[in-house]
Amino acid sequence: MTILTLREDVTVSVATGGRPIDDGAASDPVVLLLHGAGMDRTAWSLQTRWLAHHGCPTIAIDLPGHGASTEPERSSITDYAEWAANVITVLDRPVHLVGHSMGSFIALECSRLVELASLTLIGTAAAMPVHPALLDAAAANDPLAGQLMSGWAFAPATRTGPHPAPGTSMVGTTQAMIAQSRPGVLSNDLAMCAAYADAVETASMVTVPVSFLLGAADKMTPVRAAQPLVDAIAHAHVEIVPGVGHMVQVEAPAADTCSDSSFRWCACLKAPIKVPLMMQSPLRPPNPMPNRAGE
Repeated sequence: MTILTLREDVTVSVATGGRPIDDGAASDPVVLLLHGAGMDRTAWSLQTRWLAHHGCPTIAIDLPGHGASTEPERSSITDYAEWAANVITVLDRPVHLVGHSMGSFIALECSRLVELASLTLIGTAAAMPVHPALLDAAAANDPLAGQLMSGWAFAPATRTGPHPAPGTSMVGTTQAMIAQSRPGVLSNDLAMCAAYADAVETASMVTVPVSFLLGAADKMTPVRAAQPLVDAIAHAHVEIVPGVGHMVQVEAPAADTCSDSSFRWCACLKAPIKVPLMMQSPLRPPNPMPNRAGE
């Protein structure tokens, strides 16, 4: 963990993959990663180091109220987006903004507020209703909330499989991360996600290169739920990763099974920096994205 002082009044808790973000020209683009509800910068532990050591200065950030952040949590997606936009403004360099789940809503809203180099939305949807049992458990600060989230977040094939980092558990590490969140933070996050209703309208105004990275077996934000966002962004690059659920960045950190064998989700983040793949050969399904089998 690194405390990054961007300005006297802007200090953030981040992970940078073991390389300083100023290890290069001051004008070099940076990848900024926004985590999901009840999580923190460690949700990106399989990405920060790879990106940082492959020519992409990277910041996985603790949102206010999360991880090691010293700031209080915000009360809406818009409030978080305004905070993130301020961080981007202070960075004063091109930013490739990446958001997962709640972070995808924040990233999308942020695109209205500040100029971006590109936008990547992972595990996203046009709306994110939350199961009442999860809302109740989170409101009571019951450990059941983390158990429910970590149970639903993974595909059957990965729920019992090994973590890409030897000796660890995908479900266990995710549950532990959520369990470490401060009292009330997860409940607040879930309520914000359920209340946010501007995703499609905001998506229709996005002009920067956009990539969607979706898990084919995602139960929390099913592929079909992202269709309105895809329809709203005519130039979007869409990649559906088979056999993985909501935690795409953990379940498939290299996404070797994507339909385009030359596409890796980490390459999706790097491509706009080195080779503007999304601008040169956008991948959009010719027909609406398929539902999961049987739906």
